[in-house]
Amino acid sequence: MTPQLTPQHADPQAGAAVKAVDREHVFHSWSAQGLIDPLAVAGAEGSYFWDYDGNRYLDFSSQLVNTNIGHQHPKVVAAIQEQAAKLCTVAPGFAVDVRSEAARLIAERTPGDLNKIFFTNGGAEAVENAVRMARLHTGRPKVLSAYRSYHGATAAAINLTGDPRRWPSDTASAGVVHFWGPFLYRSPFHAENEQQECERALAHLEQTIAFEGPQFIAAVVLETVPGTAGIMVPPPGYLAGVREICDRYGIVLILDEVMAGFGRTGAWFAADHFGVTPDLLTFAKGVNSGYVPLGGVAISAEIAATFDQRPYPGGLTYSGHPLACASAIATIQAMAEEKIVENAAEIGEKVLGPGLREIAERHPSVGEVRGLGVFWALELVRNEETREPLVPYNASGAANAPMAEFAAACKRGGLWPFVNMNRTHAVPPCTITAAEAAEGLAALDKALTAADEHMG
Repeated sequence: MTPQLTPQHADPQAGAAVKAVDREHVFHSWSAQGLIDPLAVAGAEGSYFWDYDGNRYLDFSSQLVNTNIGHQHPKVVAAIQEQAAKLCTVAPGFAVDVRSEAARLIAERTPGDLNKIFFTNGGAEAVENAVRMARLHTGRPKVLSAYRSYHGATAAAINLTGDPRRWPSDTASAGVVHFWGPFLYRSPFHAENEQQECERALAHLEQTIAFEGPQFIAAVVLETVPGTAGIMVPPPGYLAGVREICDRYGIVLILDEVMAGFGRTGAWFAADHFGVTPDLLTFAKGVNSGYVPLGGVAISAEIAATFDQRPYPGGLTYSGHPLACASAIATIQAMAEEKIVENAAEIGEKVLGPGLREIAERHPSVGEVRGLGVFWALELVRNEETREPLVPYNASGAANAPMAEFAAACKRGGLWPFVNMNRTHAVPPCTITAAEAAEGLAALDKALTAADEHMG
C-alpha cells in the first residue's frame, strides 16, 4: 500500500491505477455502474480531502454526513491502533471493557432512561432492530413513518424510507404506512405559519393512526430532524405532540438520530432541542465519525425489561466490535474535551446560519435556508414565487442538469457538496473552524450563479 499523499505531492499515475482497479472490480451503491466516474481519493485531514492530482476539497458533505470530528482525528486513530494491538475481535456474547465503556458513554448522553445499548454495524441495522423490538414489545405489526425520510437500505429500513430509493424494493407487504411530516415551505396542509403546520401535521398523524387501527400499530419512526430528505427542523411542539399521541395509544416512539446525532445539530442528540425522550433511539455515523462501522439502539427501561426473561431474537456477529467501540470511546471523549458539540452550535449560530441567509438574499435560486448546528439545507428553485423546484422530483439525466452544473461548479471551486434532488446541504464536520466555514460559504456563493442561470 502506498503512503498517504499530501495535496502538495500529486501522483496522477497512481490515481489512474486506483480508478482502473475500482472500475474493474468494485460495485458501487445506488449507481448505474457504467455511468459513474468515482473520484480517486489520496488522503484526508480535518475538514479536507484530496485526490491524486493534488486537488483539495473542503468537505461540506462530511462524506455521508458522518465524519463529525473530521478526517483522521489523531486521538481516534491512536485508539484504533492501540485496541488492535490489544484485542482485535471477540464475539458479542462476552463482556469486554471497550464495549461496556462505549455503551456507558453513549447512555450518559442519550435522553431520559435510554440506558441500555444494543450495538449494530450501522444505521440501517439499528433501525431494523428498533422496529423488531417495538413489534415484539407491543405485539403489534404495523409501523408508521414519514414520506420525506431515509432510514436505510436493508429490508425493513428501506420500506420505512420515504424517498424514491424505496420504490424498487417496496413489496407493499412490510407492514409500513407512510404519513406526511411537517414542512412549512412545501406544506401539504396549506398552513400559513409554523403553528398551523404543527397542529395540522399532528391532526393528520392522529387521523392516519385512527384509520389504520391504533391497536395494530407498534411504532412511529421519525428522524428527529430529517437528513437526506431535506433537513426540515420540526416546528415547536410537533415532537412533543407525537410523543403524546404515541403515549395515548400505547405506540412506541422511535427517533432515528443516525444522521442528526452526536453533535450534528449543535447538541449531543437532536432530541435535546425539543425536550422529547423516545422509547428507542437509533444512532450510527457520528458516534465514531465512521472510522470503523458502528451503530446501535438506545433502549428505554420498559422495553429493555421485555427481554429480561424472554430472549431477544436478534444479533450480529460484529455487534459491539472492539475496534469500533474503541473508536467510539475516543470520539466521544474528544468531542467532550475539545467542546466539539459546542463548536457545532456556535458555527451554526454565528457563521453558517447568517452566512447562508446572506447568500440567499443574493441568489434568487435559493428559495429557503433552514437548519441547526452544522446541519443546513438550501432549497433551490426556478421561481421564488411559485417555489417550483430547480429540478423535478427524483430527476435524472438531462432533467437534473441544473443541479449537476451547480455541483460541478462547487467542485471546481474546491468545495465538495452534498446534493440531493433540488437541494444542497451545508453539512461540514462539527470541528470546522469559522475561517473554513467562511471559505465554504464563499465557494458556495460563487457556485450558485450556475443555479441562478436556470431561473424561470
